[in-house]
Amino acid sequence: MKLDIRAVYTMVLVAVLAGAGMARVAQAASAGEIDTRVNGTLEEFKKVVPGGAEFLGKANGALVFPTITKAGLVIGGEFGEGALRIGGKTEDYYNIASASFGFQIGAQQYSIVMVFMSDEALKDFRESKGWEAGVDGSVAVAEWGAGDDINTKTFKDPIVAFVFGNKGLMAGVSIEGSKITKIDK
Repeated sequence: MKLDIRAVYTMVLVAVLAGAGMARVAQAASAGEIDTRVNGTLEEFKKVVPGGAEFLGKANGALVFPTITKAGLVIGGEFGEGALRIGGKTEDYYNIASASFGFQIGAQQYSIVMVFMSDEALKDFRESKGWEAGVDGSVAVAEWGAGDDINTKTFKDPIVAFVFGNKGLMAGVSIEGSKITKIDK
């Protein structure tokens, strides 16, 4: 039996996507598990981002995704679950997902803290039936140098996202095109 390279790639792709689908179902977390992970992520955010606690105190709300898993082999995707906090209290639960196509191989995990700086941006987000970054709202991904305090920065965008991994803040990460959907827990 002779296999051509396209058949091999197709079989590998089907296996990867099937595995990703099963992992996604297995990862569905309870509200309590999400809240615990969100608490840990916010504590880490305050350690990693100088002035982060004060900055969060000024925000109208924060959408926190503790663990987003991104993987790809030509076709890629990302998925994570999180919570919207307003006044330090969980209001709703959300998932984030996206798909991509192109040269890519590998996997990574990271966290996102999206901070709503205006009532209008938060209201628009909460009223949407499936919000897409870059389409339904502009999101500035925060980047700055070591030693900078977040409170010395001026953000003109109504939504600011912080992306970080186990080595601190990550630069060059885009969340454009990521779909964020409210989930029931």
